[in-house]
Amino acid sequence: MAVLTAATATACAFPLRDLGPLPPRYSGPPLSADTVVSEMTSVLAAEGITVQREPSAVLGRCSERLSGRHAPQTVEAAVKAAVARARSEHGWQDGHPDVAGEKLTLTKGNWTVLAGFAAEVPAGGQAPVIISLTCVDGEATPTAPTAPSAPALAPAPTST
Repeated sequence: MAVLTAATATACAFPLRDLGPLPPRYSGPPLSADTVVSEMTSVLAAEGITVQREPSAVLGRCSERLSGRHAPQTVEAAVKAAVARARSEHGWQDGHPDVAGEKLTLTKGNWTVLAGFAAEVPAGGQAPVIISLTCVDGEATPTAPTAPSAPALAPAPTST
């Protein structure tokens, strides 16, 4: 039975090749949350969208949220213009295209930005604008708590 198992395992196993290290998850130096929030807030303000920062504490990830409201007639154009401004003025790159077309994504350094706007707004209301910022391997990522160090043991005094 052991011979059959060994023969089967050998015949079905693929040889492992060392392909080298994995590419980095992002390029360039890591960006701080304050830098990213500042850039996004300024490009949105340039398009007439005022947002408030709402930090969140998702365990194991750093994330921020910017939210505000804008006139429903121009919200889509304003958000798209802000995204274009982020690309041209601050070096953000297009992220993954959204199938529904109601969300836009950008990436820069260790951050991904998801910009969304409501497709339908109640009559007479302002359109909500939500900007979600998520980082990978950032400085705001919580670290595991460390155990307190044990006190050093000193030799007991000897009596003479």
